[in-house]
Amino acid sequence: MKKTILIVSGLLVVALIWFTCSYCRAIRRDTDSRPVTHERWNALLKKHVDAKGFVDYKGFIRDSSALNDYLKVLESAHPNEQYWTRNEQMAYWINAYNAYTIQLIVRHYPVASIKDIKKGLAFVNSVWDIKFIHIQGYTYDLNNIEHNILRAVFKDARIHAAINCASYSCPRLLDTAYTAGDLERQLDAAMEGFINDPLRNRIGPEKAEISEIFKWFKGDFERDAGSLRAYLNRYAGNKVDENTKIEYIDYDWRLNERGE
Repeated sequence: MKKTILIVSGLLVVALIWFTCSYCRAIRRDTDSRPVTHERWNALLKKHVDAKGFVDYKGFIRDSSALNDYLKVLESAHPNEQYWTRNEQMAYWINAYNAYTIQLIVRHYPVASIKDIKKGLAFVNSVWDIKFIHIQGYTYDLNNIEHNILRAVFKDARIHAAINCASYSCPRLLDTAYTAGDLERQLDAAMEGFINDPLRNRIGPEKAEISEIFKWFKGDFERDAGSLRAYLNRYAGNKVDENTKIEYIDYDWRLNERGE
């Protein structure tokens, strides 16, 4: 039994190493594209996302041509290290994740949850593993963008507050596009807004009820701040200490759809 567990564990480690390496290679594609603007995406967000981050998916369906036009811009320009700055690449991939997630919902609307599109195991055959994203001849799924590019290459836990998985418990979808020039401020604002959002996190001096995102990606937050508690205290209005009890709120996967 122990031998079997060791073999399985070893295979998982090998798979993770391969996944991470292929992830890192993804950002170093040999392309000659130049940075693109995200004005079309910004206009769509302003029109169809409210201040609380809820989405008018029917509106996106009506504007599907405009959405497809923006995605064509993304598809024509794969980020590279020769012509793109780090912030240009990062803003591109955050916007891409959010825009392609919207496209996925629009294609299958109406759905009660993004997970209804394809049930399965994450990293294996779930909705996040559908390879429908084509950028300058390279094919990706949402997991590739999140885990193999944004997390593995940029190593900034703030991305967890910037990308949106079309679900109620997700951090709010920003109603403006991310841009290289304003990226630092936008990422700080996104994480501060997420941590202090009582719909997603409820932090007090004695007990902190926080999103499962902080459990799933605890290592990212510990890497950036030394500990999860220290990371929370960077942004939380109410601070926690070593005596604060931390509990995780069950994730609500209902569609983050704006009411009529």
